[in-house]
Amino acid sequence: MERNYVPLRIRWREIISKSMTETKIALSIEEAANYTGIGRNTLRNLVEWEKLPVLKVGRKVLIKSDILEKFMEVNEGKNLRDKNDVKSVTRKSAV
Repeated sequence: MERNYVPLRIRWREIISKSMTETKIALSIEEAANYTGIGRNTLRNLVEWEKLPVLKVGRKVLIKSDILEKFMEVNEGKNLRDKNDVKSVTRKSAV
């Protein structure tokens, strides 16, 4: 019986090519950090500063992916660690 092996690098590309936003409309802080490249602590600060609206489910904090993408567009080139440099995004502006 012959086995057809798929090289690992090809399977890995298939796994990576499936974006998190294709299956999820909201991401946890950790998922949002992986998706955007923004650090988890920076994201937590943005939430604390009310620059990024979130959904809270118990202790879990969720960020809608469309709001996250709008936030990235609005704050392109900004220093996200400087509270005064970051522009807020609201649910209405993300629609």
